[in-house]
Amino acid sequence: MRACALLIDFGSTYTKLRAIDLAARRILGSGQGPSTVTSDIMVGMKAALADLERRLGRLPKFKYRLASSSAAGGLRMVTVGLVRELTAEAARRAALGAGARLVGTFAYRLTWGDVEQIIALAPDILLLAGGTDGGNSAVILHNAAALGRSALACPIVFAGNRNAADEAAMLLGELEVITCENVMPEFNLLNIEAARAAIRKVFIDRIVHAKGIDRAHAEFDQVLMPTPAAVLEGVKLLADGCAGVAGLGPLLVVDPGGATTDVHSVASGEPSVAGVIPQGLPEPRVKRTVEGDLGMRHNAAAIVEAAGLEGIAADARVAPARVLVLLDQIARDLDRLPQSAEETAFDQALVRASVKLAVVRHCGSVETVFTATGPVTVQHGKDLSNVSAVIGTGGALVHSRDARAVMEMALADAAEPLSLRPKKPKLLLDREYLLYACGLLGAVEPQVALELALAHLEPIDTEVTHE
Repeated sequence: MRACALLIDFGSTYTKLRAIDLAARRILGSGQGPSTVTSDIMVGMKAALADLERRLGRLPKFKYRLASSSAAGGLRMVTVGLVRELTAEAARRAALGAGARLVGTFAYRLTWGDVEQIIALAPDILLLAGGTDGGNSAVILHNAAALGRSALACPIVFAGNRNAADEAAMLLGELEVITCENVMPEFNLLNIEAARAAIRKVFIDRIVHAKGIDRAHAEFDQVLMPTPAAVLEGVKLLADGCAGVAGLGPLLVVDPGGATTDVHSVASGEPSVAGVIPQGLPEPRVKRTVEGDLGMRHNAAAIVEAAGLEGIAADARVAPARVLVLLDQIARDLDRLPQSAEETAFDQALVRASVKLAVVRHCGSVETVFTATGPVTVQHGKDLSNVSAVIGTGGALVHSRDARAVMEMALADAAEPLSLRPKKPKLLLDREYLLYACGLLGAVEPQVALELALAHLEPIDTEVTHE
């Protein structure tokens, strides 16, 4: 009897399943059903299983049944730090790396207006940071007291000045507090892995129950992590490899979606040219960014605004006036699929623009700074010019009429020499939507997960070079 795995994604729109033959490293079948987290999650789960069974003939016995979830709005997080450019930014990176949907970032002393805004954002978790270990404690204690006196009801992950941890826990009163290592124990030193782990544990222990996902426990073994975190784990496995199987090396992943465009990278990001000096906070080797204004449906107008009306019109080969008409159609029906060649071309222009903008924001850049001793080249962010592969995933790419033309927007452009985007990567397409599945499977069978991913990534063009 062959050993199989069932990998589940409780998504916001659909519950998606992948059945995997572990020995053959192949996909047996896929199934999906509408997500029903807000009512009875078992309805959507059973519909997805029925769909899978129709495709397979009968369901095999599964050795593993592992799930991730981005349902019911995902893992909604608010971060609070001391200085926006330092501890608040470190907290933001920890939240995104844990697979959270960041709905608010606050810095300095919280006002009552800030606290009311945080409550209105209805976070599932709040990450409270601020101060290096042994440094400023006044602000984080003020913020703990303000939150403790409020009507906030979510768990608090404390990842700030360790010397203030005990007093902050008392000031937070009845709120549940999970204390972990400081996200910035020393000035300009990032330490976000402990906070990531704490956030994921809170998600598994509490949020899964709060969203009702555990009501389907009879159909799976456990929810391991938020879906974005599962994708990030799959990306890391692909880059680094595992015992006996080499990975792809440093890489970048782009995922344009209906509400956001996500970008992941696994690379040191250190300067690739001698003499360039990095500036700002150190970049995490494993990084995720979420561009909330670059959604193919929910934020189509914002994409046009950011890319420029004339540029979108030229790429789609339509008049600027028609772009406004097409935007209005999307705004009135967010589920609308292209109905004509013109709408298809417009969608292609939107996804190309969203990928370029998101990757530009994710990657670093260089600039010349004039000092007393002469000009110096400094780098802000990650240098991703030498990554070995760019992987595209998500429906907007998979169903694109020309996935290569979309993915090329992630590459370096001679017209923008200061941007540190990839120059000579392989272009690969995750047509089977396997990155989340490999992230889940990698927790129990890393070699199988890696070989499965490597076997199913579709080369788009191995000769692409953009200097």
